[in-house]
Amino acid sequence: MDWQIVLGSLPQYGQGLRTTLVLLLLSLAGSFVLAVPLAVARVSARHWLSKPVWFFTYVFRGTPLLVQLFIVYHGLAQFEAVRESFAWVFLRNAWFCAWIAFTLNSTAYTTEIFAGAIRATNVGEIEAARSYGLTGRHFYSRILLPSALRRALPQYSNEVIGLMHATAIASTVTLVDITRVARDVYSNHLLITESFGVAAVIYFVLTFSLAGLFKLLERRFLRHLRPQENNALPISPRPL
Repeated sequence: MDWQIVLGSLPQYGQGLRTTLVLLLLSLAGSFVLAVPLAVARVSARHWLSKPVWFFTYVFRGTPLLVQLFIVYHGLAQFEAVRESFAWVFLRNAWFCAWIAFTLNSTAYTTEIFAGAIRATNVGEIEAARSYGLTGRHFYSRILLPSALRRALPQYSNEVIGLMHATAIASTVTLVDITRVARDVYSNHLLITESFGVAAVIYFVLTFSLAGLFKLLERRFLRHLRPQENNALPISPRPL
């Protein structure tokens, strides 16, 4: 293990880490904003609302993210109409293409996660809301969505961590992320352990940090779902 090379390449890994985190946070923000209304439409009884959302999630969950990234970055550029449109100002930028691909892919998974949480809402909560006269927008914003988003935390944490791991393919469209830095260090020194070992440690720390953060959120917002052991009545042993 050549620690001199590891220490000398840390500034490059720091820049790659910044790229990974910015891409992750922007993609998560965009997917969350899109997924909430799409999840509401997904569980709608109106087929003209639910079916298009189902088709969107089916397509994006049924194809690899790498393929979607290549289609956005390389595929759309093949059409002259795209190159001559105002969208080309954005689509010729690798950052924008990566953000679009990651956002749409994460939106598909997050939509299904939130939709499943909405469907799992306790009937008692719905009846209580209706008894107070809550309908429409107030019913969703005050009762249904807050309750569903809390229950979706464990599944959503898996999506966040999975998306963080998936950002490793951003280097295929010229973004200098953690994986790209590892490849550059390997190309310069031909040392596999020093180059990709540091990248593995960084990804592990990110995964551990995100998992810990969501554990704290679950402990805070899902506290009411845990069994109250202290309030349980003691069970006396059966007589012989």
